[in-house]
Amino acid sequence: MESFDPPFQEFYKKLFDDEVTIKNDTNVLDVVEERELPLIDLSRLNIEQEEEICKREIAKASQEWGFFQVINHGISSQLLEKMRYEQVKVFKRPFQDKANGHPDLNFSAGSYRWGTPSANCLRQIAWSEAFHVPLADISTTGDLSTLRTTMKLLATKISDLAQKLSEILAEQLGHKSDLFKEKCSPTSCYLRMNRYPVCPISSQVFGLMPHTDSDFLTILYQDQIGGLQLVKDGKWITVKPNPKTLIINIGDLFQAWSNDVYKSVEHRVVTNKHVERFSTAYFFCPSYETMIQSCIENSVYRRFSFGEFRQHVQDDVNMLGYKIGLP
Repeated sequence: MESFDPPFQEFYKKLFDDEVTIKNDTNVLDVVEERELPLIDLSRLNIEQEEEICKREIAKASQEWGFFQVINHGISSQLLEKMRYEQVKVFKRPFQDKANGHPDLNFSAGSYRWGTPSANCLRQIAWSEAFHVPLADISTTGDLSTLRTTMKLLATKISDLAQKLSEILAEQLGHKSDLFKEKCSPTSCYLRMNRYPVCPISSQVFGLMPHTDSDFLTILYQDQIGGLQLVKDGKWITVKPNPKTLIINIGDLFQAWSNDVYKSVEHRVVTNKHVERFSTAYFFCPSYETMIQSCIENSVYRRFSFGEFRQHVQDDVNMLGYKIGLP
């Protein structure tokens, strides 16, 4: 029976052989504390006495954590569960179907990704697979498959949430900005379905290596398995999973636009030796031509386009095996 797992150990055999013989006890993980992210009830935005307090809490979490989780976000649990069901089905297809772009999947070339092609060592391997799908691909197709219709409905709902949160964050800095509404249309954003297979060497590789996100905002729906970790006060912490919430994190563009007020925080996903993990991420991005500059005078960063930033990130990953980002 054909496997649906990517051929990690075969593809990275040389890295495994080299490193196992040198250091058989490689361990990429420290023992880290499990903590809950700040929890924000978005229904309070509809209560006059609570609205401004809720907005300040969103801004505070974005400054102090770069991450928070939300409930009463307007996206039904039925839709989120349907998305998970559909993505499990697509990931359980034979690996060759996914890698070669089976006609039934009907995603654009390059949407399916696994591992880290440019990895120079075990720590740079991403023990995961993903479908990274531009929303333009979903909205322009006539395909009525249940996967695609579910993705389209979810993307529409999450796009509205991303717009609302970005406007709140801009207002809390004293700026009513049309940047997000004008430049971050659904056609410039992405939906990414992730699967983290069972990993027999979970102490040696990451599911996703440490990084920051290159967008304005990321909105994540994850299952109860856990594995997300982030840097808080200079230390790695494990995020306690809560599948009833959506996780929001600030990306590089918002950090640059806010002149370092909001924090794009380094995070990673660890592997699991016993059980696979699924998540769905929405990346709130502008068009490539969009110029990013601070809303505050005396900016820490020079003015740059999103396309230029993306190219720098790609060049760094290809050359070094990891992202440098804003610095």
